[in-house]
Amino acid sequence: MTRYTSSRTSRIFAAAGILALLLLVTAPFYCGRSELYLLVEIFSYLALASLWNLLAGYSGLVSIGQQAFIGLGGYSLFTLTMFAGVSPILAIFLAGVIAALFAVPTAWIIFRLKGAYFAIGTWVVAEVYRLTFAQISVLGGGSGSSLPTQVIQGIAPTRLIRDDLIYWTGLLLIVAVFATIYLILRSRWGLALAAIRDSEPAAESVGVDNYRTKFLVYFLTAGATGSVGALISLQKLRISPDAAFSVNDWTALVIFIVVIGGIGRMEGPLLGTIIFFLLREFFADWGPWYLMFLGLFAIVVTLAMPKGIAGLLADRFDFQIFPLRRTVRLEKSYLVS
Repeated sequence: MTRYTSSRTSRIFAAAGILALLLLVTAPFYCGRSELYLLVEIFSYLALASLWNLLAGYSGLVSIGQQAFIGLGGYSLFTLTMFAGVSPILAIFLAGVIAALFAVPTAWIIFRLKGAYFAIGTWVVAEVYRLTFAQISVLGGGSGSSLPTQVIQGIAPTRLIRDDLIYWTGLLLIVAVFATIYLILRSRWGLALAAIRDSEPAAESVGVDNYRTKFLVYFLTAGATGSVGALISLQKLRISPDAAFSVNDWTALVIFIVVIGGIGRMEGPLLGTIIFFLLREFFADWGPWYLMFLGLFAIVVTLAMPKGIAGLLADRFDFQIFPLRRTVRLEKSYLVS
């Protein structure tokens, strides 16, 4: 039988994580508006990177079209709040449900493709969604629209309370994403994903339903990505097809974060997000050179550390924040003659 092993390092990080969570929960009491906005942005990218890592790093579904669900989540929030009178905070979670429902027909189409064709197919589907919403005049068409004042005021009576509620919603979302991914990978479902990633024929031979497992992961990640997209749109208070379905903002940068952090490891998106925002802070004023520097940095990290920064730390220092390592425990048996 198998069991999970946790190192002393992971236990230390668990205690540090609880302390960090307490600090984050109380952040509105000592942080300004700009700091809270930045933290929500960090939560959003961390959630997107973690979800893409689950999809590609653990399930082998390399998608370059996850911006489809970012846009669907954002437009769902606008539709629910503007035309159905739903509370914006509640609409964030309902938008995730709507995005997950759209993932069903989307998966039916793209799951017929394999490898590079699957990746390209996801991008094509995202472009179809973008062009479709650009034709919906009631939502602003190609130029987009802004949330009406009465909708914004429906969040809370003052700007201070609105900022705090949006921040706490973002924190709740990232905690829920991390907890869900961790529980999935600790379950038998996680074993099935590991088997599929290593060899789909071998996984099928031991009873793993490859299609069903991949579909469920795609369905869950689409729903969570939709909620993140709704959070992003609520924070910006404006949406447009080009911004909501941007492959550069919501897929290219997310892939960059996962690759440099370490794909196939829960620690990867966390480290990658921290590094990305530090690089952005120091080099954002470089204009076009900023993106070129990010590309060069990704190439250097990939060549020097094929497993990413988290993989290098795990190999050299047994760095493990989330104890997902399994060991085989043999039970003693005695023969009675």
